[in-house]
Amino acid sequence: MAGAVASRMSFSSLKRKQPKTFTVRIVTMDAEMEFNCEVLDHDVSKEEPVTFHFLAKFYPENAEEELVQEITQHLFFLQVKKQILDEKIYCPPEASVLLASYAVQAKYGDYDPSVHKRGFLAQEELLPKRVINLYQMTPEMWEERITAWYAEHRGRARDEAEMEYLKIAQDLEMYGVNYFAIRNKKGTELLLGVDALGLHIYDPENRLTPKISFPWNEIRNISYSDKEFTIKPLDKKIDVFKFNSSKLRVNKLILQLCIGNHDLFMRRRKADSLEVQQMKAQAREEKARKQMERQRLAREKQMREEAERTRDELERRLLQMKEEATMANEALMRSEETADLLAEKAQITEEEAKLLAQKAAEAEQEMQRIKATAIRTEEEKRLMEQKVLEAEVLALKMAEESERRAKEADQLKQDLQEAREAERRAKQKLLEIATKPTYPPMNPIPAPLPPDIPSFNLIGDSLSFDFKDTDMKRLSMEIEKEKVEYMEKSKHLQEQLNELKTEIEALKLKERETALDILHNENSDRGGSSKHNTIKKPQAQGRRPICI
Repeated sequence: MAGAVASRMSFSSLKRKQPKTFTVRIVTMDAEMEFNCEVLDHDVSKEEPVTFHFLAKFYPENAEEELVQEITQHLFFLQVKKQILDEKIYCPPEASVLLASYAVQAKYGDYDPSVHKRGFLAQEELLPKRVINLYQMTPEMWEERITAWYAEHRGRARDEAEMEYLKIAQDLEMYGVNYFAIRNKKGTELLLGVDALGLHIYDPENRLTPKISFPWNEIRNISYSDKEFTIKPLDKKIDVFKFNSSKLRVNKLILQLCIGNHDLFMRRRKADSLEVQQMKAQAREEKARKQMERQRLAREKQMREEAERTRDELERRLLQMKEEATMANEALMRSEETADLLAEKAQITEEEAKLLAQKAAEAEQEMQRIKATAIRTEEEKRLMEQKVLEAEVLALKMAEESERRAKEADQLKQDLQEAREAERRAKQKLLEIATKPTYPPMNPIPAPLPPDIPSFNLIGDSLSFDFKDTDMKRLSMEIEKEKVEYMEKSKHLQEQLNELKTEIEALKLKERETALDILHNENSDRGGSSKHNTIKKPQAQGRRPICI
């Protein structure tokens, strides 16, 4: 891609040393360079330091096929992104959100909820100000929608995310179009657009949809004389299109852009040169190597995560077993204490039963002694009978109390036996926990130009550029085929964009719509009229004379 080498330079600063002579310091991705240069025929600002922006001059038709080196792709991505944010390239709101999600993926990598928390995009410039002002949405609402699509891009490397960004951006109506103010023979003000596909004539108020287009394969000659510029179509039945520009220098620039874009247009439709084939082969090898490296890192990361999960599981199991062992020890201690208490209580109850039995025996002896004693008088006899009766009642009560105490002693012996059995079971469970097998440790498995290129001649103050008309019909057929393939590829993406557009349409402020927004919506309602589907209008209209 022409201009790719220049795009390697991110910026330069100048310091004036003498008239028209500057010291240029260029900072690149790999090194810094400083040299002297003389600026000719340029209006250089007198303010110091002077900043230059090195940009690509010619845009690729298919960024995925034409941007071979990764550094060229990255710098071109930064250029296109800035042009979209600065609104030099019109982008619909729904496509802006999708592009922002790919830009976030390229910068931050895969989405991680624990790292990319709410508000992490607060300082990022991701959407054109026109889009932000068009809807009643807070920055948090925009961030939520960008993050939702950002999370779906998991697994894409930086270069892949940037390429997806460029593949969407290259389908925008104003992508790669250089606009120039012109006047036709009637003095009507128009805009001339030059891009990789051909020349387009626009209304000054509508930069999205061209009034007429001249594909490169249908142009026979372009030339200028002073401020008049002439376009001669390949079909001689079509009138020559002439227009005037404001300055002679503008015509020179237009001719340079036409020559460069036509040259690249022809090259893209021919076999690659040996040098380009070698570059593409090296790029494919480098891409395959990086892909294998990413797969290896992904496997290692997966195995590391599995090992960490296994370690956490083992730690959790170990902690659980420790808790069970602690609970078993506590239960054992409680069982031992209960058994000791029950044994002590059984012993006391047994001693009380013995004491009661002894008292009952003594009472029986006393009753016998009383019976054996002779009572001489009836009163004494009555008193003795009463005492005997009371003694019998007391003996009966003591016998019942003795029997009750004996039952309590038996019950305590049974409770003591159950406590000892519980103690034996607790000891057995503690032994089982201590001897239980643990999980075995994991063993991770590591996983010169061609002769048919057009020529141009400079004679006096006139320039002419002649295109060869060989194989033009074949080129037209190839272009039609490419359009069909393009429509098929963009179908799924369009469905996603329509879904987002429907979601945010309710929050749209109609009074803040710009002229480009209104034109874009009208084009969408009519079926998406753009430079891509107006490029064949001269043929469909029967090659009628051009009149603008």
